[in-house]
Amino acid sequence: MVVPRVLILMSDYGHDPTETAVPYTTFKKAGFDIVFATENGKIPACDKKMLEGITQKLLGATKSVVETYNEMSKTQEFQAPLSWTSPDFSMDSYNLVFLPGGHEKSVRQLIDSDIIHKHLATYFPNTQKPSTKTVAAVCHGVMVLSETNGDHGKSIIHECTTTALPTRFEQAAFWGTRAFLGDYYKTYGVGSDNVEESVRKRLDNPEKQFKSSLRMNPFVVQDEKYNYISARFPADAQLLAEQTITLVQGSMSLL
Repeated sequence: MVVPRVLILMSDYGHDPTETAVPYTTFKKAGFDIVFATENGKIPACDKKMLEGITQKLLGATKSVVETYNEMSKTQEFQAPLSWTSPDFSMDSYNLVFLPGGHEKSVRQLIDSDIIHKHLATYFPNTQKPSTKTVAAVCHGVMVLSETNGDHGKSIIHECTTTALPTRFEQAAFWGTRAFLGDYYKTYGVGSDNVEESVRKRLDNPEKQFKSSLRMNPFVVQDEKYNYISARFPADAQLLAEQTITLVQGSMSLL
């Protein structure tokens, strides 16, 4: 049996620990082979505000997720990430490319990377079914895809069904914490588009293609044409991981 290979793309700092560690751990338990990659091969670190102090207790990861993150951060694969700027870096050998989210401003390193956009512009079209390649993204991770243009000049997910962080959730977090955290919950600063708005602008028919839910129940969206699956925020991470495993394993059965 062929072991699925997973590439988790990260900025050097700032990703959400739940959206990173929960999928990683679930993929690992499923027997997937996992590799991390950062811009220059630097060991990444998730957002400390979601892991420590009063912000963790009020807004961040649960105690069990903090423990899961700490375990992940000690693994060989996390401690030795690839460099996505290396001349020999390629996504082609991976069956799954996973994009965690996070609202800390440092995640813009990944969202705005021209090099990552170039690699994804090559990889994503190859996820069209039937295919042994899959892309999964959560929260701000969806923006990495929506900001990537294909040869046609449109976003690589321009025709896909997708979800991402709902505007209502982002605005509630921003206004609810602005007095003591400033614009922490606005990745591109006060006045910038919300994630949902940014993604919807890149879709051919946003009213039809953008799916969302304002309920706290886990919510995940799968596209019909491509092996592409997306989720909104940390509470969706476990379901996203489980459904991604099912999608990857199903696609790998083609081998």
